[in-house]
Amino acid sequence: MKREFLTTKDGSVTIHLPDWNEQYHSKHGAIIEAKHVFIESGFGYLVSSEKNQSDSLAILEIGFGTGLNTFLTFLYAEKHGVKIHYTGVDAFPVIASEITQLNYPELLAASSEVFEKLHQTPWGSPEIISKFFTLTKRKQLFSDIKDKEKFHLIYFDAFGARVQPELWTESIFKAMYEALKFDGVLVTYSAKGSVRRAMQAVGFTVERLPGPPGKRHMLRAVKL
Repeated sequence: MKREFLTTKDGSVTIHLPDWNEQYHSKHGAIIEAKHVFIESGFGYLVSSEKNQSDSLAILEIGFGTGLNTFLTFLYAEKHGVKIHYTGVDAFPVIASEITQLNYPELLAASSEVFEKLHQTPWGSPEIISKFFTLTKRKQLFSDIKDKEKFHLIYFDAFGARVQPELWTESIFKAMYEALKFDGVLVTYSAKGSVRRAMQAVGFTVERLPGPPGKRHMLRAVKL
C-alpha cells in the first residue's frame, strides 16, 4: 500500500495512506492529538487518580505505529518520575526509512537518540530504555491479544472504523477489558456511537470527553 508523509497543522509529520485516505495521526495536529487523547486524558488522568495506588504503571498501546505515543509517555514518565512498563503492539511496523522522516524529537525539544532507540529495540523482549521506562514491542494482530488483568491503561489507537471496522468490535473490546486490571482505563480518539456501545456491551463504563482539534469528542472507558 502506498505511503506518503503529511505535515499536520501543528507542524508534526504523520504517515498518510492515500488508498484509504487515512493517517496514522490527526491532520489537525499529530502531537496535539496524541497529548490530548493519550497523555492528558489517559496517562495524566490515571496518575492523578485517587484510585491509583501503584508505584508503577503497565500500559498497552494498540497500534505502536510511529512511536509518538510511546515517546510522549516516556517524556512524561521521566518528567514526573513515574515508572512505566510499556507494551506496544503492531502487526505491521513502520520501517526504518520512514522513522527518519518523523520530526517529533525536534518539535518536542527532546532526545532523537531515545526516539530512535524506541524503534530500534528488538521485537518480543523487554528492553530497558531508562530507570523509569521499560519497553516491550510485540509484532501481533490485535485480535490475538490474550493478556489477562495485566495493564492499568490502554491507548487504543488503531486505524479508524471507516477503514478497519473489524478492530472496533465487541470481541476486540472484550479482549481489552480482560487485559485491564480492575479500575483500568482505556482511551481512544474515536467517539462513534457504535464504538461506545461495543465498549458498554462488554462491561466498560464509558464517558465522552472533549476531543482534540478537529474532533468534537473522544472516549474514556473504565473497567469497574
